[in-house]
Amino acid sequence: MKNLTKTLKKSAILFLAGSFFLISIDSTAQRRGGGGGAHRPAGGMQRGGGAIQNRPATQARPAANRPGANNSGTKINRPSNSSNSKIGGRTTTNNRNSNTVNRNKTGNRNTNISGNTVNRNRNNVNINVNNSVHVRNNRNTVVRPGYRPYTRPPYVYGGYRYNCYHPYYPRPYAPFYWGPVWHPWGFFVATLAVTAIVVSVENEKYHYNQGVWYSSTNGGYTAVPAPVGGTVNNIPSGAETVNTGTVNNYYYGGTYYEKDGSNYKVVAPTAGTLVDNLPEGGEEVTIGDNKYVKFGETYYQSVQVDGKNKYEVVNVEKDN
Repeated sequence: MKNLTKTLKKSAILFLAGSFFLISIDSTAQRRGGGGGAHRPAGGMQRGGGAIQNRPATQARPAANRPGANNSGTKINRPSNSSNSKIGGRTTTNNRNSNTVNRNKTGNRNTNISGNTVNRNRNNVNINVNNSVHVRNNRNTVVRPGYRPYTRPPYVYGGYRYNCYHPYYPRPYAPFYWGPVWHPWGFFVATLAVTAIVVSVENEKYHYNQGVWYSSTNGGYTAVPAPVGGTVNNIPSGAETVNTGTVNNYYYGGTYYEKDGSNYKVVAPTAGTLVDNLPEGGEEVTIGDNKYVKFGETYYQSVQVDGKNKYEVVNVEKDN
């Protein structure tokens, strides 16, 4: 009888130990959220008949795939040079290309320079320059002597004396542009305007139009120095009045005119005459320490008078 009682007690103890062991395993499985054994009800855990409290579900972390070998995994793509962005509700496109610059400016001036030919398009005027055409530049470039003596000593160099009334003022030669209908020596045009007139000087015919003198050449006309003695009825309104010391001359585009009754006659430049601008076609020459701009046989020296830049006609004489 005593043995039976001991056996029952041992069985009860083993049963209780097994129950506690199973309960412990179930609790551990529920804590870990495992798929075995008991499952928590979807509605959550209810205590004391009160409201059901649901624990917030754990948000899954996004998978991070680092790029591995052979270009596997997640790749990081950098934005290209062309990107779109929204600013103030508007979409803007940013294009960056440091190697390409595209600029398009529309205007009335189009200058193409190739070799000896210059093509200028200003206000629909087409002008071609042919520097290979021989132009007699000494036709009106022999300087007339001044009407008053020089008070300054001449600049002597290379066997010549260069006389000026004003001291030399160095500055670069910058040709002046008189407008789209004016052409310097050597410019070639295929046709002339209907306003051009024919002027005969020493049995040679010239064509004159708006301050420019032309000579007939093969296939067209070439701008040339104005012939001394050529007489016209009018000169451009932009002609500058210059004083030679005794009379007034009218200067336009490198040409000097004197009033002859109701007409204007081309004359040679007078030494000492001051002008504001020089045309294209001049040659900048260095003589000793001075620089002159030469047109044929006429030399101009850069001077400054009353704070204004001028050019003075130089009287060049051979040093005896």
